Amino acid sequence: MTASHQMTYQAFTSNQRIMTKSDINRSKNEDAMKLLLARLHHRLERIWQGGGQKKIDKEHEQGKMTARERVAYLIDKDSEFLEIGAFAGFEMYEEYGGCPAAGVVVGIGRIKGRQCMIVANDATVKAGAWFPIAAKKNLRAQEIAMENRIPIIYLVDSAGVFLPMQDEIFADKEHFGRIFRNNAKMSSMGIPQIAAIMGSCVAGGAYLPIMSDEALIVEGTGSIFLAGPYLVKAAVGEEVDKETLGGATTQSEISGVTDYKMPDDPTCLDTIRDLVDKIGHFEKAGFDRIESQLPKENPEEIIGIMPEESNQQYNTVEILKRIVDDSKLTFYKEGYGKTILCAYARIDGWAVGIVVNNREVVKNAKGEMQFGGVIYSDSADKATRFILNCNQKKIPLVFLQDVTGFMVGTRSEHGGIIKDGAKMVNAVANSTVPKFTIVMGNSYGAGNYAMCGKAYDPRLIVAWPTAKIAVMGGSQAAKTLLQIQVSTLKAKGQTIEPEEEQRLLKEITDRYDSQTTPYYAAARLWVDAIIDPRDTRKWISEGIAMASHAPVERFNVGVMQV
Repeated sequence: MTASHQMTYQAFTSNQRIMTKSDINRSKNEDAMKLLLARLHHRLERIWQGGGQKKIDKEHEQGKMTARERVAYLIDKDSEFLEIGAFAGFEMYEEYGGCPAAGVVVGIGRIKGRQCMIVANDATVKAGAWFPIAAKKNLRAQEIAMENRIPIIYLVDSAGVFLPMQDEIFADKEHFGRIFRNNAKMSSMGIPQIAAIMGSCVAGGAYLPIMSDEALIVEGTGSIFLAGPYLVKAAVGEEVDKETLGGATTQSEISGVTDYKMPDDPTCLDTIRDLVDKIGHFEKAGFDRIESQLPKENPEEIIGIMPEESNQQYNTVEILKRIVDDSKLTFYKEGYGKTILCAYARIDGWAVGIVVNNREVVKNAKGEMQFGGVIYSDSADKATRFILNCNQKKIPLVFLQDVTGFMVGTRSEHGGIIKDGAKMVNAVANSTVPKFTIVMGNSYGAGNYAMCGKAYDPRLIVAWPTAKIAVMGGSQAAKTLLQIQVSTLKAKGQTIEPEEEQRLLKEITDRYDSQTTPYYAAARLWVDAIIDPRDTRKWISEGIAMASHAPVERFNVGVMQV
């Protein structure tokens, strides 16, 4: 074998080894993601059971459909329901037996081809009573409807406020009363609200359907009153049955409180469909859309690219190519600020501006190494200018987060990282085009803010099963907290043995890590849903379609200095 042949052979076998290692990594990533998705689906199946089969059977015995059956019947056949907050209340309120999906089914569905927000109380969960997280979930539904000017449908079947927790749901600004304030605000904005009383509707909760534009009530099962028979007896000494006090006949034919008396659930839901079919349309926002094209790269391969471990590098562009139409990206300032990638693309035909953390270690123009997932001054500057451009051109923004935060240290501080970061946060906060956020991996500290976390009003924010949301990573936080504890003990003249220090470190790390999972975030509605990464295109496309119903205010560049 000649020397040149020897070199060629070595190069070939070397490439083979690289490819084999890459294939092995993808296979490991895919197996890990499939395991995470299996866990996700298993937990969702349990949540979809609500209060359990016995409670479901009881609803059926009363001639009622369950909340999820009502939603499935209401939306167009063969259409999808984008559920918001399925994990709301997850592993919370265990002392009360739990609260699956916060006792209310919420999501975006199409009725007669029109996107609507649907809110359906689940009477199998504590008779549909409102827990604190249920109020928060209802407010999120109303917020989405108001921001995007889409109709909202309430399927009411609730026993009212969960009294053991009334102090956490009644009196504050973001508590139960805010729901009725939003009813009034939406009416003034011309956003259609239709309510169906399909079970109990008592006390303060009675205002929600009656403050809607139109109210339906189901005969025999629906009832609405400010005080039920027991409270009436206690308050004024009057004995009266539920049907006479506030049943369908009373409220439709005597008081005139409701507008339509329905014989059963299906007729009620069919009537809602007829009502939605007649609603007029708002002025469109004018986002650009052409015929959709599938990605050239296989979207199924996303699950093999995204690593399970949050500290591993991967090729972010390869993920983008499996989300955008024709796998085509037009990069903005490609050679500058490389730890954030900014690109124009299309998703299901919609024009979008993408801002995503680059998870590869890169070299800047000076030849200096920069860590993937960290925001440096140059990348913050680039992202700020790109966000302004998208606002100028009325292009919706998509943020994909895998960020550990802003770069720290003497060099970064001397370089003005705080000011550059503040400019990016300012641009995100003042952006007027709709924003959509996908938390793929890490979402730590100020990086969460700069990349459009929940506090910055994304129209929708969803997480992949690999997401981690916290002020900092678990190991860093644990070491910081441990140092504080050790210093406190030393100040008291106490010492701590190495074994005890390690025990404390593990205890703090475990506690902190449990609070960084996507389930912990979704339970508290920090994200709207945990999704399969392969569904990312669908969520973004439906989100932009929803946002297109609300005209965009012109962005005022004068609000910030760049």
